[in-house]
Amino acid sequence: MSTNYVSTLNNRILLLLLMLMLPAPVAVSAAETFESEISATADVNTKDVAIEKKKEIVSINSHFFITLGIDLGMILLIIILIYHPNYKQVDTIFTFIVFNIVIFLLTFVLNKVKISMGAAFGLFAVFSMLRYRTDSIGMKDMTYLFVFIAIGLISGIQLDIEVLATICTIIFAVTVILDSNLILKREFSQVIQFEKIGMVKPELRSQLIEELKARTGLNIRRIAICNLDYLKDSATIKVYYYN
Repeated sequence: MSTNYVSTLNNRILLLLLMLMLPAPVAVSAAETFESEISATADVNTKDVAIEKKKEIVSINSHFFITLGIDLGMILLIIILIYHPNYKQVDTIFTFIVFNIVIFLLTFVLNKVKISMGAAFGLFAVFSMLRYRTDSIGMKDMTYLFVFIAIGLISGIQLDIEVLATICTIIFAVTVILDSNLILKREFSQVIQFEKIGMVKPELRSQLIEELKARTGLNIRRIAICNLDYLKDSATIKVYYYN
């Protein structure tokens, strides 16, 4: 009787252990299935991100052409109404317009496409080398070049039309006021070789100015002695005059 009882108890224990062990493979397989689904989802997301990066292109819409029109219109107004009537220089106009358009396009592209910091510094290094390869230009021409570069940069950021128009109008108004006879008279300069070195003395400064006025016909206001050459008995004088 005791032997049958022990046998029956062992059978029940074995049956209970079997019942407990059966769900384990199911749980393991379910966990593996869940992990595989997570990894598959991660792979899909990674592929989607890669595809989106590959599809990262620059889109040109109506806003691009409007800002480009404002940019070109503003620089043409400055050149036609202010720069050319005052300085009569045509060779620098090509440089001003090309620099403005190139800066506009570069800013527009860099604002849409992600590039490395090294590439950005490389672009500015190229412009620096171009500057050192060219002849020196006057302070006014350099100022106008900076104004045109700034307008192209601001326009290339693709601001709102109202904001861009307001900023360009402020730049135009300041340029008109400062580089016209409305507030300050425009002062020009010119370098002259003067052979009467004996007149280059502080006590004869007024006589020297009158002599230069009679020779050049310019309304000279002040002068600056740049160089004295006693071997050639001449002096290099920079005269400042008003139109």
